[in-house]
Amino acid sequence: MTTWKKELTRALEDNKETWEDVKSSTLTDEALAVEFDDGYGGSEGVPFTVWTVKTVYFPIVYDGAEWVGSVARNPNGKPTKHQGGE
Repeated sequence: MTTWKKELTRALEDNKETWEDVKSSTLTDEALAVEFDDGYGGSEGVPFTVWTVKTVYFPIVYDGAEWVGSVARNPNGKPTKHQGGE
């Protein structure tokens, strides 16, 4: 079990960002706190987009497992890895 708050915090840290860097989010504080099963099966987390100065975050699902993906907000010349599983 997880929440988007937990998963986004992890993703922000991976990109050397914090919640203070968030400029806009489609998630309310209540939606961030909703617990869901991120394991295999059906998608349970609500859709979202979160923007920071450097990055755009969004939900990824593969075979029902859910996590946070991200891409640069502005062109940076770096390729984007395949999203949704490896």
